Amino acid sequence: MPRLAACCLVILAGLLPGGVLAGPWGRDAGAVFLSLSAERDRDGNSYASLYGEYGLSRRNTLGFELGRSDAGESSAMLWWQRTLDGGEGPDRVTVSTGLGALERDGEVIPLAQVGAAWGRGFDSIPMFSRVPGGGWLAVDARVKIAGAMKEDEEIRQLAGQGAGILSYITPETTSKADLTLGWHAMESLMLVNQLRLEDREDTGFGARLAVSAVGDLMGPAKLELGMIAPLSGQGEHAVKIGTWFEF
Repeated sequence: MPRLAACCLVILAGLLPGGVLAGPWGRDAGAVFLSLSAERDRDGNSYASLYGEYGLSRRNTLGFELGRSDAGESSAMLWWQRTLDGGEGPDRVTVSTGLGALERDGEVIPLAQVGAAWGRGFDSIPMFSRVPGGGWLAVDARVKIAGAMKEDEEIRQLAGQGAGILSYITPETTSKADLTLGWHAMESLMLVNQLRLEDREDTGFGARLAVSAVGDLMGPAKLELGMIAPLSGQGEHAVKIGTWFEF
């Protein structure tokens, strides 16, 4: 945790002057967002998920995520997000909490998550305000805790071997911080760069860089194509494909 916090502060200092998904921008009341995506690394490990958000009110968003990895793990998480700012000023700030469960080898394990997010649009950042099309900066931090698992020794052995499959298995405790730089390159195209920092109980600290292009398909549908590269820690290069729907 201290290393993760220190890295976040250093990177934030470089990004700040002097939504892809909800992040710090919640959904309007009655608005719906759905995403179906799949990720696969060069070792053949994969993860698929169905993600959704629904705007309960101007300041409250309800969401869920269903996931399945080829490591034999399935998960479900239901979460609630609350906007803390009044919708005025340049900054957007939210907090969230979630509950769920995962199933691995016939064992059902409870999950809990808490998080906070901050965001600001390019128009309120002097060094970015003249970028054509506009964009946003965001930081999303969260801690996820799972119930005690029976395979602790097996997980430790895999971690010692540098097994890439651990990226697709939920540890008992993990802390994450995603730093996002998004740009509306064209009216129908967004480019999203994300630095993903993670401190896991089983493998320790790691960092990844994820780059995606999101383009319009038809109607409310969008197509996402991306690549994920490990910068430190365990994990392999991976590709991602997904579809978005906003109503």
